Amino acid sequence: MSTKNPSVFPMGNELPEMFSKYFVGQAYLQPLTNAGGPISNVTFEPSCRNNWHIHHAKSGGGQILLVTGGKGWYQAWGEVAQELHPGDVIVIPAEVKHWHGAAADSWFSHLAVEVSGEETSVEWLESVTDEEYGKLD
Repeated sequence: MSTKNPSVFPMGNELPEMFSKYFVGQAYLQPLTNAGGPISNVTFEPSCRNNWHIHHAKSGGGQILLVTGGKGWYQAWGEVAQELHPGDVIVIPAEVKHWHGAAADSWFSHLAVEVSGEETSVEWLESVTDEEYGKLD
């Protein structure tokens, strides 16, 4: 199993309740900057993943994930899950239902870059079930 903080960026603190309710397992958040759009380091304990969610925007928007450590997963609705490793970049356009998180046997970190847009919001949806997640490893 990889180290607790596989990223060169600080791990930060446990997610606040306003976000942790949308995760299965424990994740940590370290905001890095708001310049040019918020960028945060997000670290997931093994098996932790966020719920399905959509980044809405009237124009622009979406999210970019820059994988900095460990092993994880990303899946867009209706597509096969992608295994993630340091150096991987995932560009998630606005309006794409998706989830991301750690592999069962690894801590996982990525930088979450919120893409600037007009009238942006995040809609949190159902969790990724243990049954769905268990088919990945």
